[in-house]
Amino acid sequence: MEFVTGKPWSGYNWFKGNAFSVIQINTDLPIFIDRAIDLAAHEGYPGHHVNNALLEQHLVRGRGWVEFSVYPLYSPQSLIAEGSANYGIDVCFPDRTSYESQVLFPLAGIDSARAAKYYEVEELVAKLSYAGNEAARRFLNGLCTRDEAIEWLCNYALMPQDRAAKRVSFFECYRSYVINYNLGQDLVKKFVMQRVERRLAINPAQDQALAMWEELLWLLSTPQVASNLTQ
Repeated sequence: MEFVTGKPWSGYNWFKGNAFSVIQINTDLPIFIDRAIDLAAHEGYPGHHVNNALLEQHLVRGRGWVEFSVYPLYSPQSLIAEGSANYGIDVCFPDRTSYESQVLFPLAGIDSARAAKYYEVEELVAKLSYAGNEAARRFLNGLCTRDEAIEWLCNYALMPQDRAAKRVSFFECYRSYVINYNLGQDLVKKFVMQRVERRLAINPAQDQALAMWEELLWLLSTPQVASNLTQ
């Protein structure tokens, strides 16, 4: 893991091959307590590192499909990669609020008594996620200026000025890639849970949490196209 500055993103996984990754964490802005698990799970386990390692294991080495040793970032594959990395956070930590408040809050010197209010606010703000997609659409289509996009994020996504500016920097660098995170997460979650529900309908005694892990593992280990998630 490396700490870096001057990047438009908060974290990045550079998969080097042979089941090895370098994960960079951008320290330009303060990292809130909830991002500790987010970044670890999204960039590492069960997110990008695991996804790339499984593709390498099952497709490149297992089947000899060398084309999967190249990852086209600006491709529909990223909808699955980013969506599963975000969804994997919930699969990995179904009771993350308890862990964060009981373990991480004290480590960070934060009063655990305020945890309930923190998560209540966080849950409400999360509902504004797609406002960021609209800000990107407007900015990239030339319907607003950079400053207007920042103002949009401040007003409709409730972002502080500095974080809104950093988000627009991401739009400038990665453009429509932004939809992969929230739209991708929603599609992957729906896809996985539909498969889990079918399994439980056949065998109600099955453990749902285990079924979720197995379906996510299958998704990360097999060649997929984004349209598969809507079927």
